[in-house]
Amino acid sequence: MPGRVLILGGTGFVGRQLVEQLQRQGVRMTVATRSLAAARRVINQPQVQIAIGDVTDPATLAPLVAGHDAVVNLIAILHGRQRDFERLHVELPRRIAAACAQAGGRRLVHVSALGAAADGPSMYQRSKARGEGVLGQAAQVGSLALTVLRPSVVFGAEDRFLNLFAGLQKVFPVLPLAGADAHFQPVWVRDVAVAIATCLRDDATIGQTYEACGPEVWTLREIVQAAGQWAGVRGGRGRPVVGLPNALGRLQALGLEWLPGRPLMSRDNLDSLKQDNVAGGQVPGLAALGIAPAPLSAVGPLILGRSGVQARLDAFRRTAGR
Repeated sequence: MPGRVLILGGTGFVGRQLVEQLQRQGVRMTVATRSLAAARRVINQPQVQIAIGDVTDPATLAPLVAGHDAVVNLIAILHGRQRDFERLHVELPRRIAAACAQAGGRRLVHVSALGAAADGPSMYQRSKARGEGVLGQAAQVGSLALTVLRPSVVFGAEDRFLNLFAGLQKVFPVLPLAGADAHFQPVWVRDVAVAIATCLRDDATIGQTYEACGPEVWTLREIVQAAGQWAGVRGGRGRPVVGLPNALGRLQALGLEWLPGRPLMSRDNLDSLKQDNVAGGQVPGLAALGIAPAPLSAVGPLILGRSGVQARLDAFRRTAGR
C-alpha cells in the first residue's frame, strides 16, 4: 500500500466510503476539496488531512500530487453541458497525468464508468472514454502506474439512487419513468471502495481495467418498484410505475433540467439509457480482485428499511465477512 494517498473527490458518496476503508488500514491520506463544509464529512478521521483548493487548477494540483505516493481520482459529474463534461472528465485527467509526470511518476487509480465508449450515445459516456484515453496514453509513454475502475450504478445508504426513487414514491401516487426497460448491474458502494483499496495495495493491478458490477441484472423499472417496496410505501407494495415512450421521456427530462438545484434527470442521462449498463465481459470484474459483490436484493432492504438500518447493515457485513 502506498505511504500517502491523495483522494480527489474524497468528500463524495464513494469517496467517504474509500476514506473509511483506508482509515481502517492505517493509510495516511489527503482529501482535496473546494468546500470546507464538504470537508466536515471526513475531517474527523485521524488519518485524514484536508486540502482546501480547486484541483482543476494546475498550480494547486501539481504540489498536491508531488507530496503523495498515489492518487485516486473520483471527480465526476452526471449532469452538465459539453464543456462541463470536457473540463472534469477529460481536461482534469490530463492535468492529473501531467502532475504525475512532473512528480516523476505516481500510482493512479482512476474511477471511470461502465459504458464509457468513444461512440457512446451520451456526452457523459463519450467524455469518460476520452478521459480514459488521455490517461492510457500517458501511462504508455511515461511512468504513470494506472488502474481504471468502471463501476455500474452505485448504491448505498446515502445514495441519490435508491433513496431518490423511494422518496418520490412517498410523494407521488404514480411514478412516470423514462428508460424503464434499461438494464443495470447495481454495485454496492462498499464493494467499490474495497476494489479501489485493493488496486492501491496490489501492483499486479497496474495496467488493468476492471468492471465493478453487482451480481444481479435489474431493469430500471424493477429497481424503482423494489425501492418503494423496501421503503414500505403503500404497506410494502410501492407505487405503480408507468414507463414513458422516448418522446415523453425527453420532455420530462427537459422539464427536470430547468428545476432549481441538481437535476433528477437530464436528456443526456436518457441518452445513456439507450445502452444497457451491464458488464461486457471484455475486461476482468470484481472477482479478479478477490471481491464477491453484494447483491442489491440483499442490501437494498437493509438500506431502505424504516428501523434498525445501521445495525442490520453491520450484521450483513459481518455475515459477508467484510
